[in-house]
Amino acid sequence: MADFNNTNLADFHGVWVFCEQRQGTLQPTVLELISEGRKLADDLGEELCALLLGDNVEGIAKELGAYGADKVFLCEDAKLATYTTDAYAKVICDVVMDKKPEIMLIAATNIGRDLGPRCAARLHTGLTADCTHLDVDVEKYAAFLADASTLPAEQLAALDRSDRNLKMTRPAFGGHLMATIICPRFRPQMATVRPGVLKKGEYDEAKANAVKVEKLAVSLSDADLQTKVVEIVKEAKELVDLTGAEVVVSVGRGISKDVDKGLALAQELAAEFEGSVIGGSRAATDAGWLTADHQVGQTGKTVHPKLYIALGISGAIQHRAGMQDSECIIAVNKADTAPIFDAADYGICGDLFKVVPMMIDAIRAAKNAK
Repeated sequence: MADFNNTNLADFHGVWVFCEQRQGTLQPTVLELISEGRKLADDLGEELCALLLGDNVEGIAKELGAYGADKVFLCEDAKLATYTTDAYAKVICDVVMDKKPEIMLIAATNIGRDLGPRCAARLHTGLTADCTHLDVDVEKYAAFLADASTLPAEQLAALDRSDRNLKMTRPAFGGHLMATIICPRFRPQMATVRPGVLKKGEYDEAKANAVKVEKLAVSLSDADLQTKVVEIVKEAKELVDLTGAEVVVSVGRGISKDVDKGLALAQELAAEFEGSVIGGSRAATDAGWLTADHQVGQTGKTVHPKLYIALGISGAIQHRAGMQDSECIIAVNKADTAPIFDAADYGICGDLFKVVPMMIDAIRAAKNAK
């Protein structure tokens, strides 16, 4: 639209979440974003809107309301049935130019990482990619910094308490530092958010029934589409579901003296628990002992299992950021000064090659006793 002015900040209101769906099923991280968007909208005193694109997907709109959306903007068209960058970017940008949201959140999935930059470029605004934390309220942001950074108290006290810009925090330089980015001059403020770092709220049936669904006209012609999906072929591949696992057994550099045995012990221990998967530190994946989809940490996956067992992991801050919210953490490490013990509920100082077999025997004995 020729009259779209993204520098007139007073024209922009509300928090939006792009709700990625595939074949009529919402992606899990969407509900995490809706829950987080609800908090941001409450802090701003604004409305939370979900933007849902597809074909015949109205049936999943209520679920978005159940997790906090006040309104669902529904864009349906046969050309939106299967994701293409051209179609989705045009429709989203048309709607954003018309409705003018203040904040736009997108999940950092394969689709989100493709879509977010394209939309930001068309809207001539900024985009912070792969965020792990979001804040609007400065007091909450200061509390986050006090817990997660080494900034002195006087610097935190000097933060501008009237700043309503979205503070978008993401790892930088391979996770060795955290950067908070703001977009003070342009709107909407856009961020892609890493799956698993935010917590999904509770399902609320009353909110699901109360959500408003507004159908928007879609202007999309064949001339707008530079690509066409001819066929979708799904590859059968065993994926590691770290974010959904109830138990994660992770290995680190401590298995280096006998990698094969270390991995075998971790797998044997994990086999004693239902819903368990093998994870690893960045050192383990960089060394090629595990593939990248097993990595836990700022530059890997963020997990919240009921039980997290860290074997031979020193516990650098980058790794702890990806697992410290686990319900129960057990750490095994030879060094009694390893930082992992600061995050652990139970710590065992010893050689994992001796300790893990003892753990397995104890678990089996407890099971047999029952």
